[in-house]
Amino acid sequence: MTEARPDARRTAISDPQVMRALAHPARIAIMEYLAARDGGGTATECAEVVGLSPSATSYHLRELAKFGLVEQAPSRGDARERVWRVASSGLWVDAGRDAGPAARAAEQAVVEAYAARAMERVRDWSRRAGDEPAEWYDNALFHDTLLLLTAEELAGLNEAVLALLRPYQARRREADPPTGARTVAVHYRTVPLA
Repeated sequence: MTEARPDARRTAISDPQVMRALAHPARIAIMEYLAARDGGGTATECAEVVGLSPSATSYHLRELAKFGLVEQAPSRGDARERVWRVASSGLWVDAGRDAGPAARAAEQAVVEAYAARAMERVRDWSRRAGDEPAEWYDNALFHDTLLLLTAEELAGLNEAVLALLRPYQARRREADPPTGARTVAVHYRTVPLA
């Protein structure tokens, strides 16, 4: 449910224990940081991003590793340095339509953790938007619309939007980013209304 559809490189998560392990703000931030870097990162590097100590970040990395979400990456040359990377290119969280209450609650916890992270990014932008350069201020976008679609049209729309975003993913561009590029959060959700 947090990704559109699984493919061969994505990991489908339906185990409530794994979902609960992932439903932590620091762990989500760690996963996002590592997923955006082809070479992975150390606990110290991740700690700078999540605002925790390296030892606390190491704990979260070990917990993520316990559930197969991250793994040790090849060394960068310093054998004392432990480098971590995501175990797959993306996650697809889905308890399943027939999931029991524990799995459904775990899935909801992951969705709510991701939604809270997305909302905090919107709030952060709102607080600092007036201090941003005009080209960034003018091109930030908040858009909300209601569409009238069939399930097949929704599937096609999701595939088209994800295909449009794919070439711009940070991991694909990190080796040679265009001059002036910044990380931009795109929050795309499609949910049928009652």
